[in-house]
Amino acid sequence: MWRQRRSRVGPSACGAEELRAQRREREAALRKARRQEELVSKRLLRDDTTAEEGAQDGAEIVLDPLSEDEVLELLRGVQRGSGDRKISLSRLRQALRNKETQQKFVRLDGSIRSLIGLFTSSLADMQMEAARCFHELSHSSDPAVAEACLPVTSYLLTYLSGHSVEFTELCLYTLGNLVVESEAVRKQLLPQGIIPALASCIQSPHEAVLEGLGYVLSQLLQAKEAPAEIIPLVLDSVLPQHILRLVCSGLKGATGAAVEFAWCLHYIVCSHAADTALLSLGALPALTSLLLDLASEIPQNTPEGLELLVCPVLRCLGNLLAEETGCEGQIQDERLLIALFLILQCFFQQHPFIVQECLWLLNNLTADEPFFCSALLSLDLLPALLQLLPCSQMASVLVLTVLCNIAEKGPAYCQQLHWQPALPLLLPTLTLPDPEVVGQCLELLHLLFRHWPEAAADFARQGGHWALEQLQSTPELQERAQALLDMIKQPLGPSTFSPCHATLSAFS
Repeated sequence: MWRQRRSRVGPSACGAEELRAQRREREAALRKARRQEELVSKRLLRDDTTAEEGAQDGAEIVLDPLSEDEVLELLRGVQRGSGDRKISLSRLRQALRNKETQQKFVRLDGSIRSLIGLFTSSLADMQMEAARCFHELSHSSDPAVAEACLPVTSYLLTYLSGHSVEFTELCLYTLGNLVVESEAVRKQLLPQGIIPALASCIQSPHEAVLEGLGYVLSQLLQAKEAPAEIIPLVLDSVLPQHILRLVCSGLKGATGAAVEFAWCLHYIVCSHAADTALLSLGALPALTSLLLDLASEIPQNTPEGLELLVCPVLRCLGNLLAEETGCEGQIQDERLLIALFLILQCFFQQHPFIVQECLWLLNNLTADEPFFCSALLSLDLLPALLQLLPCSQMASVLVLTVLCNIAEKGPAYCQQLHWQPALPLLLPTLTLPDPEVVGQCLELLHLLFRHWPEAAADFARQGGHWALEQLQSTPELQERAQALLDMIKQPLGPSTFSPCHATLSAFS
C-alpha cells in the first residue's frame, strides 16, 4: 500500500474502510511485484592443470579461429586410432574455445558422433578430454552449437552417477550451460529424466558436485516454461526437502552449494506454485533460523561472501510472506528484527544492495502483522530505520512504506511515531525532486494526522505547511498536499478527523 497513485482522482465519498481496502490491494500488488528478474549465466571450468597438460602434450593454445581445413584435420586426428589421438583431442579442446571454430566443428559431418564415441569410451583420460571438449562447446552463445550437442545429453545424465567427482562436476556444468542456451535441450532433458537424475545426485557428499547440481537446477528453474513444466516435477521429487536442508546448512562449510540452492529456492518461491509445499516443509521457521544464525556471525567475524547467501534468503522469506497464506504467525520472533538490523549495519557500506533486500522483508513483516510493528518500536529500532531514509530512492520509498505500515495500525502506533524524531526528518523529504518518495511521505503524514491530530499541529509548528504549499505546483501531488493543509488548519478536537470525505478522497 501507500504507493503514489498516478491515476486521475475525482470527487469521491468513500469511507475509511473502503479506503483501507484499496490501500491493502495496492500494497499486495507492490509486494508481489517484488520478483527478481531471471538472471542466466554460464560457467566455464578451466584450471591450471588442464593448461599445463596441454603444454606438456605439445599443444599450443589456439585463440584465433581455425580454418575449415584445420578443423577437419583436427577431427581426422581424433578419429584415427593412433597414439596421437589424445594430443589431437587436447588441441581440439583448446581450439573449441573460439566461437567460430565451434561453429565450424559442429557443421562437420560426424564430428559430434566421433566426440561421443570418445566420451563413452573405457579410457578414462580420453573420456575426460572429450568431456572437456563438450564443455567448451556448451559455453557457446550460439543456440545452434548447443542444439548440435543434443545427442550427448543422455550420456551426460548417465554419468552423473559416476565415481569421479571431477568428471561428474564437469558433466553437471556442461548440462547447466546447455540448458541456458537452448529450449530444445531443456525439452529433451525432461523426458530423459533430468529431474530424477538430479534428485539422486543431490545426496552426494561432495560439495563440488552439489554446487554444480545447484547450478544446473537454477538454470532450469529460470526457464520461461519452468512454472508449468519443470517446477511441478521438482515438487513431486525429493529435491525440495534437500534444497531446504542444504540452504540451511550453509554456515557449516558448504557455502557455495548453499548459495546455489538458495537461488533455486528463490526461483521456486517466485513461481507462486510451491508455497503450500514449502510451508509444509517448514520453510519459514527454517529460513528464519538460518537468518538468525547468519546475523550471529556478523559481530565476531563476517565470512567472506556471506552477502551472497544472505540476499536470496531475504528474498525467499519476503516472497513467502507476500502471499496471502496467513503464515506470519509462524515466525513471531522479535530476534528476526534484530537480525535484520545487524545485517543492515554490516553490509550498508560495502554491499548497499542488501539494504533494499532487508527493507523489502521488513515491509512484508510489518504490512499485516501488529507484532512486528510493536516490536520495532519497543526495541527502539526506529532511529536506525530513519537513518536509511537518504540511502537511495528505493530505500526512501521502502522506509516510508514501513512507517506507513506502522501508522496504519492506529492511534497508539501513531502516538509513538510522533514521539520519535520522525517529523523533522519528513520535512526535508518533502523537498526531494522524486514524486514517488514525496508521495509516500504524504501517505505517511495523512495516516499520522488522521490517527493522531497532535502530529498535524506539531508539523505545522515546524513549518510543514510551507513545504506542503510548495507541492501545489506539482500536478500529481497537489491534491494530496492540499488535503493535508486542510487537516492542519482544522482545530484539535475529538471529532476533528472523523468523516472528512474530501481528505479521504485525495488519498484514495
